[in-house]
Amino acid sequence: QVQLVESGGGSVQSGGSLRLSCAAAGHTINNYCLGWFRQAPGKEPEDVAQIDPNGSTIYTESVKGRFTISRDNARNTLYLQMNSLEPEDTDMYYCAANPPDYCARVYDYKYRGQGTQVTVSS
Repeated sequence: QVQLVESGGGSVQSGGSLRLSCAAAGHTINNYCLGWFRQAPGKEPEDVAQIDPNGSTIYTESVKGRFTISRDNARNTLYLQMNSLEPEDTDMYYCAANPPDYCARVYDYKYRGQGTQVTVSS
């Protein structure tokens, strides 16, 4: 079992930055597919970014150039650096992890955290 705990969410003004962290426990995630998705109540989830065991990354179009996903295998931790935040980025952000046999859609990953709220005001 992998337990994931997110932190780093909060409220910022438009144009601000936040860094989300996702600490894993119970199992190493060094060779896992990792990612972030976001979802608001009543809305469809949206994959934000993913990183595979080799470090290759994929971003949804709306965050390209603003968000950066990274992993620290020594700390068993995943990050999401979010710059130039916009009100449209307001959402609950979840980290997720999956064994390396499937990396396609972050929302479908086997393990996920409880989420951290990001609120961006204009």
